Amino acid sequence: MNEIPEQIVAKLKQEINEVDDVKLKMIATEEGDVTVIYFSSLIEKMTLQTMVTIPLANNLKQIHQMAQYVDPKDVQGVVKKLNAGQTLLFFHETNALLSVDTYSAPTRAITDTETESTVIGPQDAFTESLETNISLVRRRIQSSMLKNENRIVGSEANIKISIMYMDNIVSHENLDDLRNRIDQVEYPLFTDISVLKQLIEDNPLSPFPQYYMTVRPDSICRYLLDGRIVVFMDNSQLAIVCPTSFFEMFVSIEDYYNRWTTASLLRMLRFFGFFLTIIITPMYISALTFHPEILPYELLLNLQESRSKVPFPPLIEVLFIELIIEVLREAGSRMPAKVGQTIGIVGGIVIGTAAVEAGLLSNILIVLVATSALLSFLPPIFLMSNTSRFIRYIFILSAGLFGLFGQMLAFAWLIHHLLSLKSLGTHYMTPAIPRKPTDLLDSVIRFPTKYLRNKSGISKAQKK
Repeated sequence: MNEIPEQIVAKLKQEINEVDDVKLKMIATEEGDVTVIYFSSLIEKMTLQTMVTIPLANNLKQIHQMAQYVDPKDVQGVVKKLNAGQTLLFFHETNALLSVDTYSAPTRAITDTETESTVIGPQDAFTESLETNISLVRRRIQSSMLKNENRIVGSEANIKISIMYMDNIVSHENLDDLRNRIDQVEYPLFTDISVLKQLIEDNPLSPFPQYYMTVRPDSICRYLLDGRIVVFMDNSQLAIVCPTSFFEMFVSIEDYYNRWTTASLLRMLRFFGFFLTIIITPMYISALTFHPEILPYELLLNLQESRSKVPFPPLIEVLFIELIIEVLREAGSRMPAKVGQTIGIVGGIVIGTAAVEAGLLSNILIVLVATSALLSFLPPIFLMSNTSRFIRYIFILSAGLFGLFGQMLAFAWLIHHLLSLKSLGTHYMTPAIPRKPTDLLDSVIRFPTKYLRNKSGISKAQKK
């Protein structure tokens, strides 16, 4: 071996020192000895045998056709290929270094979606494999205009991501903006694409998600054909869609499979449910603390009777039960699925009943809090459900301090904040600030499908 291969071997030994799943194997071929180096945890034995071992012994021409020549001076590049699941072949006689893509780490099969289930429409969902997710999209959009660019993020973990778009539709201004944001990210580890999303959002301090996230291939294809940009990450089931708007957080792909009348009804229910869930319990506080005159006389009597044994003011009473609901929800989500559901139901009923009998809560408040908790789960995007929970506490504290006046101040802040937000440089409240009148045909109300022919304004698509 000359000087350069010796340096590579020494560097590789230094890099893979104390790594037990690195394998080095010497194989005799008609071109002399070949050292095979690979990670056994990233390559299945059958793949290694089919693509490397058997061709080395019987058909070296096949190896030269499949392999890529590697610059031996680029030691870091050589190590990266090894970490990416490629097999390195070092030919001792010719000092040639080749790499064969043999990455075949175990992946789970494509299954039904559990977080965005629908009654009508396809049921397959993305997996944690980047290649599988891209193939699910390409199976639905068989066009040469569908492009995907691979990038590496994470200074320590070197995670692969893929930016996907329709080249003849997408706004290249949006595309360049997203590329710049991703290229400027410096973060050591990405365990999920949700982490990357927080780093490239327009306003990371906002409680509102500014990019749409989904596990459904059919939903991703719809957004791609509208001119949006999609980002996938290896080892993450979710995909990011950008830009997006506040109204789209209440849109389910099933809306487009239903009749327009049913879809519009359900969409309005989700949209207004978001606002109801943040004002129901604050209204209870305002009415009992500052404005009892806004309630009908009979309802006021029932409330006073229900609260006759409660020693706390309405603000403390509401915060107490809201925190109990949060504890039950968090505990239920962390337990095994079968136990979590039981604990949630039994715990809610037992604690609610016991709290009323002990004089800690009123019956009517239990009904209001349960209704509010159910309404918070209406948005199809889980992150928006979490946002409604956080916003509700702002309204509760505002109502406890200033009554209806405080709620109006909180509502004014909410509207101002939503109007100031942007998603990839586009107004988040589109089409409330309409870029195109046709956007209103697919907002709170979904018009019949034959009218939904135009691209949305938020995508700034090349085609209209």
